[in-house]
Amino acid sequence: MTESPYAAPADMIALPSTPLAGAIVNLVRPVATPSVFNHSIRTYLFARFVAPRLGLVAGDDYDDDLLFAACAMHDLGVASDSPHRERFEVEGADRAAAFLTERGVSAADADQVWQAIALHTSPGIAERRGTLCVLVREGLALDFGGPMGPGHIAAVTDEQADAVHGAYPRLDMARSLIDAITAQAAKDPKNAPRYTIPGEFLRERETYGRTRMEQACRSSRWGN
Repeated sequence: MTESPYAAPADMIALPSTPLAGAIVNLVRPVATPSVFNHSIRTYLFARFVAPRLGLVAGDDYDDDLLFAACAMHDLGVASDSPHRERFEVEGADRAAAFLTERGVSAADADQVWQAIALHTSPGIAERRGTLCVLVREGLALDFGGPMGPGHIAAVTDEQADAVHGAYPRLDMARSLIDAITAQAAKDPKNAPRYTIPGEFLRERETYGRTRMEQACRSSRWGN
């Protein structure tokens, strides 16, 4: 296991300083709720904490800009200005890949990001589609604090978690995110096929008023 390079407080919450990362923030922040935006950024920060535990080093085993792109844009399909005509995972992946290729990212790299976003709700599949998919899933699992599986929950110390949440507070994350997913899903039957995450979230909300994920997050490591 590689020692984490993110020990100093400033390093714990540092985002890439590249023009591409800045463009991604400028794309996502205006069209996401503050809660969903913070969730997307925390997913990236938590993914970086997991990487050393998996023996992965930025620059050697994965591209940090691509990891940031996949994490920061993984919920772009529920953004206020998205067309909402496909499953949110696919819609977000399509939009992210197009955004990257327009800025000179190679088709192969854009496809890595597409897969990581399109498969981020597909456990057992995403983990077999490359390093980027693995890190996005692990970052997500850490941000949910346990309901997606304990995985590498110990990768984040209390000090690191406090730094991340201080910079990007949760703001009732589970409810806010699932509000956005179910609103997008309700717009078209194609957006919410049965037994998919959007389909099941919509069914549970309509039937019970709350999803099992929301309930589980209440007792997770971070709460909601």
